[in-house]
Amino acid sequence: MSDYRNGLALFVFLWILCFQSEATKSFGIFEKLKGPVLGRPAVVPETKHAQEPETKLVEDPEQVVEMVERSINSSRRELSYLSCGTGNPIDDCWRCDTDWENNRQRLADCAIGFGRNAIGGQNGRFYVVTDPNDDNPVNPRPGTLRHAVIQNEPLWITFQRDMVIQLKEELIMNSYKTIDGRGANVHIANGPCITVQYVKHVIIHGIHIHDCKPAGNAMVRDSPTHYGWRTVSDGDGVSIFGANNIWVDHCSLSSCTDGLIDAIRGSTAITISNNYMSQHDKVMLLGHSDDYTQDVNMQVTIAYNHFGKGLVQRMPRCRHGYFHVVNNDYTDWEMYAIGGSANPTINSQGNRFLAPSNEFSKEVMVISSILVNPLVLTLTEWVDGINEYE
Repeated sequence: MSDYRNGLALFVFLWILCFQSEATKSFGIFEKLKGPVLGRPAVVPETKHAQEPETKLVEDPEQVVEMVERSINSSRRELSYLSCGTGNPIDDCWRCDTDWENNRQRLADCAIGFGRNAIGGQNGRFYVVTDPNDDNPVNPRPGTLRHAVIQNEPLWITFQRDMVIQLKEELIMNSYKTIDGRGANVHIANGPCITVQYVKHVIIHGIHIHDCKPAGNAMVRDSPTHYGWRTVSDGDGVSIFGANNIWVDHCSLSSCTDGLIDAIRGSTAITISNNYMSQHDKVMLLGHSDDYTQDVNMQVTIAYNHFGKGLVQRMPRCRHGYFHVVNNDYTDWEMYAIGGSANPTINSQGNRFLAPSNEFSKEVMVISSILVNPLVLTLTEWVDGINEYE
């Protein structure tokens, strides 16, 4: 009987040992990962999940403007001969970290303005894009950008190397994603580009977006469990549609069929910063139409952008909401720089306008309401800060 019990105990012990070994084989490879797996998410240490309670989407705009002013002034005060700072609070937040490449997700703490709460894929896994192809928009291959952006979980997406991504259909993003192009020369070009539709918490940073074209009348996947029919798209560089907590930073955009960045249909809590825009007609539309009154809650910060050569109009074109246009550089335009209708509030502060030689492009046009300031367009309200006009 004793031998039987000893044998049974040995059998149980060996069974437990084998079970633990098999468990390690099934799951341990991901548990032990310290860096990203190429073409798939890599586990990072357990942290608070990215999908935190929603912040208030419609804020007191003057309070947000004051926060932006404080951050700008604070960054300027820290300038010195030995400082790495530039006076740009967004860049100074992460560029002064010499180990930024290993602290990439800190970027999500650096936005200012109405889109400052956009966390993207912060606290999520890293996903390294290894394949620039987009052969199948319904069943994208692991390792492609499309496969990364449609996942349901928060992801911080980086790139293994320089690449040009020519999309076959719109890149329809899921919530809680960061596309981080730092460290690689990444172009999304010569096809349809990025659509941010009915999602939240998206950060797009450091990508070249150009020569975007319409596409559609095709099936496109937008999550691991859903794909559907898409009608013909407009050919925007970045199309923001019914989305919130969006931040587009340090991208270059040019030569698209419709807008470079358009935000419409109830989108809000947006910051567009540090981008370089050139060679385009209708640059930026904020607000769907004069009749679409839901955009009255749209709030957008446009900061530290360079509106360069070859632009015509809409830098931006605003409707209904509140728009803080601060510290931007306007090199040139053919028709007008900033415009609006349907009673928006445009708060223009610290911008530099280098006007074209055509005197008609320097005129102040009255679109609605009454003229309240000879330097600006007339809307419901225009708060003119210290702008520089040349």
